[in-house]
Order: sequence, then structure tokens, then C-alpha cells
Amino acid sequence: MRYLLSCIFLWLSSLPIAAIAAGDSLHVVILGDSNTWLGGDGCDKPQGWNKWFRDAFQPASCRSFARSGATWTNTPQTRRNTQENIGVLGNDNVIYNQICRLEEAINNGSQPRPQLILILAGTNDAWFQKARPKALSMTTDDAFSSDSQAFRKLTVCEIVTLAESVRYGCELLMTLCPKAQIVLLTPFQSVQAGNTIFKVSDLIAQCGHRMGLNVIRLDRQSGIYAEQEKNRHHLTTDGTHTSEQGAKRVGTFVARQLATLLQY
Repeated sequence: MRYLLSCIFLWLSSLPIAAIAAGDSLHVVILGDSNTWLGGDGCDKPQGWNKWFRDAFQPASCRSFARSGATWTNTPQTRRNTQENIGVLGNDNVIYNQICRLEEAINNGSQPRPQLILILAGTNDAWFQKARPKALSMTTDDAFSSDSQAFRKLTVCEIVTLAESVRYGCELLMTLCPKAQIVLLTPFQSVQAGNTIFKVSDLIAQCGHRMGLNVIRLDRQSGIYAEQEKNRHHLTTDGTHTSEQGAKRVGTFVARQLATLLQY
């Protein structure tokens, strides 16, 4: 079955870009961790999936605010920090601060207000559980148990679970870009993150659905399988980070999914 799926993905990747292009009027922003950071801020480096997404989807503009080492989950030490770029796990290396950088870029005129925001993160939340010990300690129901007014009174350092961090970040984006469509991409499989990647992906997907957002399940649908990458690196370089071929597969797949999901 997986061999058959791999063949289908290869066939889809070979289709002409014109068969996928759907975003020529959209300004797109992408947030995420190292697998998005690999594509560069301009989404033009071939080891990053966002380069291939940009080529296939052909948006009006496409900019990445991703940082290597980033997590969804905040810590008790997390604070607003738009300057740090450490390339590894850190208290301030979180999606929240990518949103803060996006806000600054919009306000200073260097970034058009996006109509489409993609977020692909969660690998590091699964991989480095010791650094984010409370990440999986709250269910989606618990994370949405308080009303929006009470939730907004919390500071970022009080948001230390994955489910709350996803809600917090997405609600900030909804306020910043009320007309934008936000799409959550779950992390694809990783040798290093193991089966925890599915727990993380489930929480991200559940949070997205609670907020009425589209979700693309890359842990199930990207064509990257940890079992295969453990035996021989092909679509990844090390079991977690995409090779150029893996990036092309993911980026083209995301473009095709979005062309189907989004209606403008």
C-alpha cells in the first residue's frame, strides 16, 4: 500500500505547475520550524518545502517567518522577542514570536497584510519533550474551556501547553489579520520524534477544527514515513529534515490541497 501511495505522490509531483497554481492574487505568509526555515525567508531554497509550494501555488507574494528550532509550545520564561534568531530550541524561539515579527513587518510596511497564513510546526514539541514538559498535559477541551475574554487576559508565559499555545497564536493572528485564512499543517513523520508526532498532530488538528480552520494532516498524507526513513534516508537527510526531493513532494502536495480547500 505504501509503495502504491509513493507512486501516486511521484505522479502528482510530476504534473505541470499550471495544473496546481491557484493563488496568484494572494499574499501568503508561512510560519514554522526548521523544515520551513530551510526554504529561506523568500521561499526560494530547494531544500525547503515552501520553495516548491511557492512555485506550484504561484501566490502574489510568499514570505517565511520561520525559525529553526521553533516550537508551538511556550514556556514560563517566554517573552516577546522579535530579534532572536538562535537556530536551536529556546524559550523565545516559539511561533508566538514569529507572529510578533509578522505584526511588526505589517506595521512598518515591509509585509502586505496576508490573505493566507500557513503554519507548519510541532516536530520540536514532539522531539524535545523534556524541554516542553507540559506540552501534552492539556486536552483540547480544557484549552478551550475558558471564554475568549478571559483567555486573552493571560500572558504568553502562562500559556505552556501545546493546545493553549495553538489557540493563543491563532487568535492573535485572527485579530491581526481578520480577513486571512489560516491553515494549520501538522508535522510530517520524523524518526527522531517517533510516535509522539501523532499525538502532537492530533492536538493541533483538534484545535484547528475547534476554531473553524482548515487542517492538512502531513503526518498521515505527506508521503514521508519514519519507518522508511529509518532504513534509508531518501525524502529526508537525517530522518527529520527534508531532502530536496522530500521538500518538493511536501510543497507540491500542500499546494494541491490548498487549491482544493480554499475558496475566494
